[in-house]
Amino acid sequence: MSTRQIIHQVAEEVRARLEGEGSGHDWWHVRRVWQLAQRLGREEKADMFVVELAALLHDIADWKLHGGDDSVGPRVAREVMTTRKVPEDVMAQVCEIIPAMAFKGAGVKTDMLTLEGKVVQDADRLDAIGAIGVARTFAFGGFKGHIIYDPNVKPVAHSTKESYAGSKGPVINHFYEKLLLLKDRMNTRAAKRIAGARHKFMEKYLQQFYQEWKGKA
Repeated sequence: MSTRQIIHQVAEEVRARLEGEGSGHDWWHVRRVWQLAQRLGREEKADMFVVELAALLHDIADWKLHGGDDSVGPRVAREVMTTRKVPEDVMAQVCEIIPAMAFKGAGVKTDMLTLEGKVVQDADRLDAIGAIGVARTFAFGGFKGHIIYDPNVKPVAHSTKESYAGSKGPVINHFYEKLLLLKDRMNTRAAKRIAGARHKFMEKYLQQFYQEWKGKA
């Protein structure tokens, strides 16, 4: 089986598993990350087979939806790749990338060791900011039952994965606890360029939100 056939089959399985998922970690999120990762990966001259597989499988079993267990994603990803006879060295790289990708709190380091991991992490983080990032943030907040905003509840700079994962703060707080921090945590040159415009959009959105909240707009 060629690498393109493997990528096609993996994409189809991910689509079948995640289509209609309601937390913002659905097939369309994965597809956007996959497309962005290809764009960034080509510019950075990364191993595109590793990049595409990691992008497609990065949310196959998201840790936030599995009680904070970040071993589930790599395990399920390996099962999917094994049935397609993906070489062991490639599987090992993909399974190393997946648990290290996610943002786990302002004070938690999530450094990537490989170029391929940096590319996929950037693609995933770009989909968390900008107009789509705003939409996904409120979708996830609703999915988890979080209120939109409470001015009496201040954002928290989470110092552990457990604190971040267990947060029940208002959705608006998530902008300060994660989204507005991502621009300065991009790895690749291309991602940094894209992130700037998306970051500015979120700042403008928040300005408008507060004006409407105060009845001034």
